[in-house]
Amino acid sequence: MFYPEEERFNGDKQIDTRKLFYRYMWIDFKKAAAEDRDKYNARDRRNFIRKERTLIYPDTLCWRRDYTYSYNEPMVRHYFNHEKYDDYPVVGVNWHQAKAFCNWRSLYKENYWRNIGNVSRTEDFRLPHEYEWEYAARGGRDANMYPWGGPYTRNSKGCMLANFKPLRGNYGADGGVYPVRVDSYFPNDYGLYNMAGNVAEWTKSTYAEAAASFQHDLNPAYETDVSEFVHETETEEGFDEKPFEVDNVWEQENFVQEGSSITKKRKVIRGGSWKDVAHFIQCGTRTYDYQDTSKCYIGFRTIQSYIGRSNKDKK
Repeated sequence: MFYPEEERFNGDKQIDTRKLFYRYMWIDFKKAAAEDRDKYNARDRRNFIRKERTLIYPDTLCWRRDYTYSYNEPMVRHYFNHEKYDDYPVVGVNWHQAKAFCNWRSLYKENYWRNIGNVSRTEDFRLPHEYEWEYAARGGRDANMYPWGGPYTRNSKGCMLANFKPLRGNYGADGGVYPVRVDSYFPNDYGLYNMAGNVAEWTKSTYAEAAASFQHDLNPAYETDVSEFVHETETEEGFDEKPFEVDNVWEQENFVQEGSSITKKRKVIRGGSWKDVAHFIQCGTRTYDYQDTSKCYIGFRTIQSYIGRSNKDKK
């Protein structure tokens, strides 16, 4: 699991991060609903179980790769390993890594419940859809520009209310040149921190300019899922990677309707970051990045769907 001797720096014995993969599976309900229509002749469930893997270590070089003429080497060296940054937001993870973390956290919680004798099932952790994210960002306020209300980004004392790029690039005017601790600013009315600024956040939603015109008005969601290693199969020796190809009727139809695999890789990001101007930290501003990219200004947060409680539950 360690780097070979010829790759070691100053002889340090370090774990080879290229070998740190997380493997998991999930059920593709969308595909199952489209194909498995005959309840008297049900399809093999293996057709709808997706197996995936992803590298788990963040992209430490994102701090250098995202900028051409900018000195950010100290962040490359220390952001992911120095205790100073323990309470800072995670960055340098792509959409697949964020999704894999949700799976790991769900299994970790279920194993804990099983160990204490609780056999109840609940919803798994996941990334929020963009409208769930916006609902949470508004904090119960109606049509507010920012999570704290608005329309200003300063309070009555002139202090900045989020970590973003103020004025003409005066990064330090809000108290943070780079990301800051996750509790550095006041939370919104739902108790959520940094729904504006600090780091932008991945959502579960696929980006389309006209998404609002074709999504359902109940729980609107436009989702596509192109695997990081597309159409791979698990063998005794490991994973056999194959290039993207359309191999069944369901995919042929959706490949045409939803666009190319490149278009389907665009995922909505929300909230703006420490390097964005005020427009991008507004509650209603939406933009995107590609699911297989990792940036020093994009992180994520996890959520669970609320499934209700018994009317006999008085706790």
